[in-house]
Amino acid sequence: MPWKQFSVERLGVALAILAALGFSFKAIFVKLAYAAAPVDAITLLSLRMVFSLPVFLWVGFHSSRSAPPLTRRDWLMITVLGLLGYYGASLLDFIGLRYITAGLERLILFTYPTLTILIGVLFMGQPLERREVGSLVLSYSGIALAFAHDLELSGDSASVMLGAAFVFASSISYASYLAGSAPMIHRLGAARFTALAMLVSTAATQVHFFVVQPLSALSQPFIIYAYGIGMALFSTVLPVFMQSAAIRRIGASKAVLIGTLGPVLTIFFGWWLLGEPLSLSQMAGAALVLTGVWLVSRRPVIVKKDPSPR
Repeated sequence: MPWKQFSVERLGVALAILAALGFSFKAIFVKLAYAAAPVDAITLLSLRMVFSLPVFLWVGFHSSRSAPPLTRRDWLMITVLGLLGYYGASLLDFIGLRYITAGLERLILFTYPTLTILIGVLFMGQPLERREVGSLVLSYSGIALAFAHDLELSGDSASVMLGAAFVFASSISYASYLAGSAPMIHRLGAARFTALAMLVSTAATQVHFFVVQPLSALSQPFIIYAYGIGMALFSTVLPVFMQSAAIRRIGASKAVLIGTLGPVLTIFFGWWLLGEPLSLSQMAGAALVLTGVWLVSRRPVIVKKDPSPR
């Protein structure tokens, strides 16, 4: 391999690892914020989206300057997908994190590749291959082990089940977004579509916030603003663009496979920073989920098109 090509690949791998680190740290920021002050999910999500907004405004403007105008159908699809991927999925995830550990949250969220495949099979006429059946079995067996770990350690099994249900609903919402986003990304380009979907989501989040909360809810301790900025910068904006750059250098398949480091990193940081317990059943569950994701990510469709996992 020529040295230049080797250097490009090494940079791509490094960017994919950093993106996985950024995405995996989102749950840690949320749990730290919940522990620091009595902030609710919609307020925390509102801060994340507002702090991310300037970057996506700039990207949306820059990518749309010389692009053809959007049709009414384009706007409809962007609105629906933006509500599913960045507003609905994130809000459900933030609510679920009130009840379960960051490690279990990340493992449940990482079922989105298998859910995307199921959506394609059930609603888009795609065939279900033997490898994908194996991926489903492995992934959900791993979730069951990790879920049993949290149930065993929690004194409130109903809360664990409620939190897991919210996060699984988040994963379904995000998988629906992915399944519908591939043709839009092909039509508009990844940067333009991602920016516009983020703008729709930000608007929906702010409307939701002002409907259910008084303006005074934005008066939070400085540490909450710091966590909001951290989520916006290190767990949203930077990993989105690092993942996109990694895909350009090493390809979508390798970038997605490296992204499977995410749940392991979340479990590690949950143990280190949040004091969440570790067990053999949890690690075995993580291994099964990651193996399942590895199997399904060998299929180069749908999941890899979007450079912006949550």
